[in-house]
Amino acid sequence: MYKNCLKIVVAVLFTLSANGQINKKFIDTGAVNNQFDYLYKKSNRYRQYKVVQSNWILKLRKNVADSLSASKQEINSNYNTINSQKASIDSLKLALHNSKRNITQLNSEIESISFFEIETNKGLFKTIMFSIIGALIVFLAIFIGRFKQSNSITKDIKNDLKRLKKSSIIIEKLPLSVNKKYADNYKMS
Repeated sequence: MYKNCLKIVVAVLFTLSANGQINKKFIDTGAVNNQFDYLYKKSNRYRQYKVVQSNWILKLRKNVADSLSASKQEINSNYNTINSQKASIDSLKLALHNSKRNITQLNSEIESISFFEIETNKGLFKTIMFSIIGALIVFLAIFIGRFKQSNSITKDIKNDLKRLKKSSIIIEKLPLSVNKKYADNYKMS
């Protein structure tokens, strides 16, 4: 009976220790660092060494490989995103440069006028035009003044000529009247 009891106790202990090891499951979720910590805490000791179940090590290896693969995919995705953003930034910089050049060109066109196929600044153009207009006004004033002066001289000469004609008519008539009086006096005598 003692042997049977001993067999039962050994069988119960063996099943309990087997159940204890079977019930221990490796956590395969969470960060790899947390999985290493769990593995270290739950492993058995043998002298100064830690004894780890081989299925846990394989599971951890698979999890690390999966984490590395996911990280590598994320790095590649980020690298592609960075490259596309760099290309986008470069194209935007080029567009900005072209826009600035166009703005500068438009501002220079706004500030300049084509005068006899020569691009001149608006300020210079205004100065030239007002100088020309001022010179024309001065010449017009001089012309008007000369015209009035010539016109008054012409009127004076016409008036003098009219007076002279009247005087010359009188002078012409004077000899006739003198001759007539002389002839009348001569006849009378």
